[in-house]
Amino acid sequence: MDDSKGLRLIFRALYHRNYRLFFGGQGISLIGTWMQQIAMSWLVYRLTNSAFLLGVIGFSSQICSFFFSPFAGVISDRWNRHRILVATQSLAMVQAFILAALTLTGVIAVHHLIILSFFLGFVNAFDMPTRQAFVVEMVEKREELGNAIALNSFLFNGARLVGPSVAGILISILGEGMCFLLNGVSFFAVIIALLAMKMTSKKQNSEKIQVLQGVKEGFSYAFGFPPTRTIIFFLGWISLVGTANTTLMPVFAKDILRGGPQTYGFLMAAIGVGAIIGAIFLASRRNVLGLGRIIVIASGFFGIGLISFSFSHVLWLSLFLLLLAGFGMMVHMASSNTILQTVVDEDKRGRMMSLYVMAFMGMAPFGSLAGGSLAHGIGAPNTLIIGGASCLLASFMFAKKLPSIRKMVRPIYIRNGILSEKPERKIETSS
Repeated sequence: MDDSKGLRLIFRALYHRNYRLFFGGQGISLIGTWMQQIAMSWLVYRLTNSAFLLGVIGFSSQICSFFFSPFAGVISDRWNRHRILVATQSLAMVQAFILAALTLTGVIAVHHLIILSFFLGFVNAFDMPTRQAFVVEMVEKREELGNAIALNSFLFNGARLVGPSVAGILISILGEGMCFLLNGVSFFAVIIALLAMKMTSKKQNSEKIQVLQGVKEGFSYAFGFPPTRTIIFFLGWISLVGTANTTLMPVFAKDILRGGPQTYGFLMAAIGVGAIIGAIFLASRRNVLGLGRIIVIASGFFGIGLISFSFSHVLWLSLFLLLLAGFGMMVHMASSNTILQTVVDEDKRGRMMSLYVMAFMGMAPFGSLAGGSLAHGIGAPNTLIIGGASCLLASFMFAKKLPSIRKMVRPIYIRNGILSEKPERKIETSS
């Protein structure tokens, strides 16, 4: 395969106009989002010098994903996803401008950060499931769904590479408030991109279904099928025990590596580099076959990376180990997303993605709170050792279930033309 064909394969979802608009607008916005996240964590630790309060901020920004994402999934399946995203991105922009105003005027306090984090978490609880389910409407071709999901991860983690590095420099020169302000401005890019899309009219679900009934149906559908249930539980566990990785990063940057905001930005950027490599790896794959085995390997990389990083006191070694952890976490997350979106029925896609977000983001606040509390008692390095070992144990358990998962998913892949039937059955399928 020559270079041009290789690039066309990796970026093939960008040939769809709507996805190309989304990719560009979201790319700018996500850089601002990462800048804000880095600035907020650093501001909390600068004001309080408390690992526990870092955990509290992480908890308040993500707990809504656990409680509200299932309801958001029902709304995503019933309402226009395009309009929902315009609304959620606008509300997130308002939050960033309020945060910037409070910080730049010097009146910011920890309780402001907690309240605004909770508000943004509430908005994201509706934004993230809708955004995940909206991907299939932008690329149209189901066979390119996996590529679009991988490119989304590439986008997210490319911003993780740029945003923290820029934030570290801006914080040291102009302070945290400028990061919040620029994040607010960056939302204009994604909002304009969404408004510029040409969406085909899709028939809305007119069934008069109660929201609670829809939530119950979503849970029954996802957890009633062992492969999706196992993937969601595994992802939730990895998110729970691995969240301390990012929550405690200011502690490693300041107290263990003896650095400042620039060091913190470099550490977060290293995770982004690893994740970008992982996203390119997944985007270069032609189909979803073999992703179960990749999930096992990726979660193992994540666990080994966390454990090894906890022992490091050298910056360059820490950066390399976080690159490994970032690769593992991203590949695990995106592979799980791809499998779930490949096997789900279209009328329940929003609810399936809401449970994906509930596992990936909704378990994170509990991990942030537990990680901050545990680090307060036994130290940040020991906390990451426990988290990394838990990831390795879960990876081993998932590997034991993989043969039965493959057996149950196979008929769905055959029906969708992803996997060819055995020749003796003489059923014509796509290659």
